[in-house]
Amino acid sequence: MSRREDFIAGVTATSPVMLGIIPFGLVAGAAAVGAGLSLLQAVALSVVVFAGASQLAMIELFGQDATLLVVVGTALIINSRLVMYSASLAPHFTQEERRWRGLMAYIMTDQAFALSATRYAEGMEGVTRKRWYYLGTAAPLWVVWQICTVVGVVVGANVPGWLPLRFAVPLTFLALLVPAIRTRAHAIAAIVGGSVATAGVGIPYNLGLLIGALLGVAAGTLVALKTDETPTGVDPREVGE
Repeated sequence: MSRREDFIAGVTATSPVMLGIIPFGLVAGAAAVGAGLSLLQAVALSVVVFAGASQLAMIELFGQDATLLVVVGTALIINSRLVMYSASLAPHFTQEERRWRGLMAYIMTDQAFALSATRYAEGMEGVTRKRWYYLGTAAPLWVVWQICTVVGVVVGANVPGWLPLRFAVPLTFLALLVPAIRTRAHAIAAIVGGSVATAGVGIPYNLGLLIGALLGVAAGTLVALKTDETPTGVDPREVGE
């Protein structure tokens, strides 16, 4: 397949996900207005951070006049999961140029990671093919997110209060999670991580999410080691490809 075909395949795979990204972006934009941010500030936050959950958390903290240290610390904690995503995909791109790896790291999202990791596990070969497929899944999400954030800022308070926009977010993650559970290790990681994160909702600074993620990874790794499964879906023979 050509680079264009791999890119289009990624766009096709991520298209259904955008249905959940649209209301999520509108919520982030509208929340920014509610917290007193200007259009320029809201757009800058969206472009620099580019992470829905942490953006909403930061906006909420801005509205509460939290200190910059607390705001930045909270964002780092929530986004720490991206480090695990990066580590999971890294073996596929050991020979990739730094400029491409930098771009891919910047536009990484939960959705792009889940779709790409699943596709790679199905047998996609070649660094170039994997790169363009990943870009096909991630780049459209970045564009849609920025547009929806701006629209949310402009529309602002005009978004009907009865419209359950936030409900689209967990639905999006569930739609991605279920197909990605391919082994016993995946299932254990999802159950442990989800249960702990849910039980830790009341923990300050969103630490419940981080604790759940770490325990989920630990549990999945232990199961994988005992059953000889590869939790990341990476064929060891592809490392150094």
